Order: sequence, then structure tokens, then C-alpha cells
Amino acid sequence: MVELKEYQRSEVPNWCSGCGNFSILAGVKKALSELNIEPHNIVLVSGVGCFAKLPYWIKAYGFVGLHGRSLPVAQGIKLANPKLTVIAFGGDGDGYGEGGNHFIHACRRNLNVCYFVHNNGVFGLTTGQYSPTSEKGRKSKSSPLGTLEKPLNPLTLAISAGATFVARAYAGDFKQLVELMTQAIQHTQQGKGFAVVDILQPCVSFGKNYEYYQKRVYYLGTEHDATNKIKALEKALESGEKLGCGVIYEEP
Repeated sequence: MVELKEYQRSEVPNWCSGCGNFSILAGVKKALSELNIEPHNIVLVSGVGCFAKLPYWIKAYGFVGLHGRSLPVAQGIKLANPKLTVIAFGGDGDGYGEGGNHFIHACRRNLNVCYFVHNNGVFGLTTGQYSPTSEKGRKSKSSPLGTLEKPLNPLTLAISAGATFVARAYAGDFKQLVELMTQAIQHTQQGKGFAVVDILQPCVSFGKNYEYYQKRVYYLGTEHDATNKIKALEKALESGEKLGCGVIYEEP
């Protein structure tokens, strides 16, 4: 049995106090240990952003590359050695902005890779500029009059582009976060294809806080049929005051 301590490193993360990244980091280690995956059989791949430092603080193989380019690297690693468990990490700016084209085609290719996206609705590393998932009208240093664009919906994009596992998690609920990460990893281990988990992540310095999400997050019950693509798309289209978390879509 692989113990949690086998993934621990001595270095201390330098994220802002209260950042949602801390629970995502802990969740990855917890999920990997519960799945009994040995550290030398894991590769963690990231790009650029606050989230991107995550591979530094897990004792496993890691690759920190260019902005928005974690998915092509992760797919290359998986093709070179299909036995590895490969997890790519993105941010809403890194993954859906700079890496948006890679995201679409990773869903199409449907390789057995996990993609965990730290979605906080801002470019936190560069002090709060608006990102592809920022709400319309958001004011920031780069948009003093408010953003003009409608926010990107990564869930509907992933489903329509061909990903076979699409889920949304909330970094403020550690138990459910670990459960969804575990299901996503198992999906890829079973050879079922590309698994996306969009993680609502509070940015206490420049974005939405925990109170904002706790008023809006709810959990999908057994009445939601995740194998029905039309129903999944309907649920994924919810936004604003309702943020459903759980497995949105899983190809039967």
C-alpha cells in the first residue's frame, strides 16, 4: 500500500494564505495514495501560472513547461509510455486561453490523460487580469471599463469536443474533490479516454472568495444521468447562481 507520506516533499508552497491551490495539491496526493499508485509511475505536467508550481511539491516525476502547453507534453509522455499515470494541470488562463486550441484537440484525441484545471476566473499570477472564464463586465487592471466578452464554458466545450469524462469540483470541499479526482484517474487507467475536472478555485487575493462559491455550489444527485450527453450539456450550461458539482458527463 502506498502511503501519503511517500508523495511528501520538504519544500513549502509559497501560494497566498488561503489559496484554493493548497486543497488541490493535497487532493492530488490523497487520490494517488488511495489508488495505490507508486510515485515512479506518475508524471505531473503543468504550464505557467500560480497552479503550475504544483509538481514542485509532490514527490513524483514532473514537467513544468510553457504557458498553455501542458497537454501536448502530457499526451507525448502517455504515447511514449502508456503504462504511466499522466496528469496535466492547467489554469483558466493557461488552459482555456493560451492553451485553448490544445484543449479542444486533446478532447478530440481522447488519450488516457487526466486534465485538472484550477479555475479561479482570473490571471492570479499577474495580479488579477481577466481570464477566459471571467464574468462579463469584470473590472481589472487590464479591463478598467469592464470586460466585453462572455465567459467561456469549459464544460460544454469539453463535452462537445469529445472528452469522455467531464466533471466539476470545488476546492473548498476536500472530500468531494478527492472523489472526483479519483474517478477521473480511474477513467484513464481503464482506458476510457480523456478525463477533465474543472475545479472552482477561490483566489482570495484577486478573485472570488469561499463565501461566493459556498452560496452557489450544489452537488448533482442520482437523478442526473451523466451518460446522457444532452442532459449533461443542459447541466453544464448552468452558471451564475447555480454551480453544479460532480460528474457532468461520462461516456457509457
